[in-house]
Amino acid sequence: MANVGFRVFKKVNRTPRELVEKFRGIPVANIGDVVNRIACLDARIRPLNKVPLLGTAITVRVRSGDNAMMHYALDLAEPGDVIVVEGQGDLANSLAGENMANWSIRRGHAGWVIDGALRDVEALAGMPIPFYAAGAQPNGPYKNGPGEVNVPISCGGVIVNPGDLIAGDADGVIVIPRQDAEAVLQKALKKQEQEAASAKAIQDGSWDRSAYTEAALSKMGCEFIDDYYR
Repeated sequence: MANVGFRVFKKVNRTPRELVEKFRGIPVANIGDVVNRIACLDARIRPLNKVPLLGTAITVRVRSGDNAMMHYALDLAEPGDVIVVEGQGDLANSLAGENMANWSIRRGHAGWVIDGALRDVEALAGMPIPFYAAGAQPNGPYKNGPGEVNVPISCGGVIVNPGDLIAGDADGVIVIPRQDAEAVLQKALKKQEQEAASAKAIQDGSWDRSAYTEAALSKMGCEFIDDYYR
C-alpha cells in the first residue's frame, strides 16, 4: 500500500536537455505571453541573485518548516535539475541555506525554487546558481519529515510535475509542462522576433499605436470628456 505523504519516486521523465537548452536567453515574460499568461509563479517567489534559471524539475513536498525530504532530493537530483519545493509559503522557518546550497552546486544542479523561506541570503547572492524563494528567515528547519519527492506539487500557485521545464530571470519563474515544451519553444522564438521588430519600430518612431486611439478605446466603451474633472 502506498505511503501517501511520505514517499519518493526515484525515476523522472525529464524534458530532453537539448530542448531545454534552446530556451536559454528567452525572457520569461515572452514565454509567459505565448502560454496565455497562466504559467508564471506568484510574484512572492523572488530571485536571491542575478543568475538565470533553466533546467528540469525535481519536485519536493515538505511539511512546513521541515527539510528532511529536500535533503534527500539534493542527493537524488542530477546535473541540470532544478529543486522545486512546495513549502506552503510558510516563512516561520528557512528550508535551507549556505551549506545545502554549496552541496547543490557540487552536485551540478541548475538552481532552486522554494515556496518558503531560505537563509544565508548574502552568501546565496554570490553563488553561481540561481535561488528563488518566498522570503528570508534565520530560523532553521526541522528534519523529521514527512514529505514527498517527484510527485505533482503546487509552487507559487502553479502545478509542477517532475521533469517539467523551469525557467527564471529577474522577473520571476515560469513552468512549462514537459509534453508542451517543443510547441512553446516555437511560439516563444516567434515572440522574440516580434519583440525585436517592436524595439526597432520604437526607435524609428513607427510603432503602431492604433489599438490605443480614442476611436479604438471608444469601441471598448471608454468615454472621452472635453472638460475638466469637477
